Amino acid sequence: MTAAETRTETEQERIVRWRAEELERAGYESTAASLLAGRSDVDLHYAIDLLRNGCAPELALQILL
Repeated sequence: MTAAETRTETEQERIVRWRAEELERAGYESTAASLLAGRSDVDLHYAIDLLRNGCAPELALQILL
């Protein structure tokens, strides 16, 4: 077994993956969700609330970035 095969996901990677999943579930496209998830300066709840309050995902992305 190689080192690559035994590599485990770090806590930070798990958090980013979870954030991306939540953002996709809220309505962001996969690429946008991944971009936002990796940014620690983007508030997850604010990003989701923008969509819940009727903001288009493209506009929300511009606001957040």
